[in-house]
Amino acid sequence: MEIIRIPRIMREITKNLKIKSKSIGFVPTMGALHEGHLSLIRRAKDENDVTVVSIFVNPTQFAEGEDFEKYPRDTEGDKEKLQKIGIDYLFLPEATSLYPQGYSTYVNVEGLSDKLCGKFRPGHFQGVATIVCKLFNLIRPNRAYFGQKDYQQILIIQKMIEDLNFDIELIPCPTIRDEDGLAMSSRNAYLNEKERKAATVIYTTLREGERLLKEGLKPKEVKEKMIEILRSEPLVTEIQYAGVYDPLTLEEVSEKQAKYLLAIAVKINNTRLIDNFLVY
Repeated sequence: MEIIRIPRIMREITKNLKIKSKSIGFVPTMGALHEGHLSLIRRAKDENDVTVVSIFVNPTQFAEGEDFEKYPRDTEGDKEKLQKIGIDYLFLPEATSLYPQGYSTYVNVEGLSDKLCGKFRPGHFQGVATIVCKLFNLIRPNRAYFGQKDYQQILIIQKMIEDLNFDIELIPCPTIRDEDGLAMSSRNAYLNEKERKAATVIYTTLREGERLLKEGLKPKEVKEKMIEILRSEPLVTEIQYAGVYDPLTLEEVSEKQAKYLLAIAVKINNTRLIDNFLVY
């Protein structure tokens, strides 16, 4: 595994790989790697000649007052995990190399970025789209791997790929869960024992929502039941959204249809967690 810190060098490496007709699989991360990340990386390694992983806690996707400074970081532990898997390149840039003084160019995917999480994290998806666009330009992967836990992010990046004519295949990968159903997330590290136990209410709620939809309940009734379950957990301090949405537009669904997105964002005390199910 070779560690690259300078964008210009990363670009030269991938340029040469392309000349040699090597396929590149890319997994962008913010580090604090867990099994969810590692499952993406293993798949990228299986499906491509060369695997590139980036670790970069992107400041432009954190709003004022969010957890940029305390976001979990474990660079040495991450390096060990990546070395064990056997990736080819770890791109580990400094913020100043990607956002030099005077930087003023941003990517905004309209229509999807202001829904769900976008309502509660202003500017978040502009930051996400911008950094992923920059990484795509530097690394020029054939395939890029993203986890379904961040479903809205997948839709936004896919739209950006289409609109900006990137020759990249986005590969959505299943959410990896702990034994009790909680979706793996770097932010789970914030939870104490009681909060960790309380957080399983998210998975319980999604499972019940799925069951009720398949039984034929109307989306509005399913939403009401989901909110009822979430409110029954005392450590849920805020329900930002919970309900039934169209998986392509992210609009709330009122009528029955062939496919649904069940999505939740809540705070367990001070920790914001998200999760979703696709229901067919």
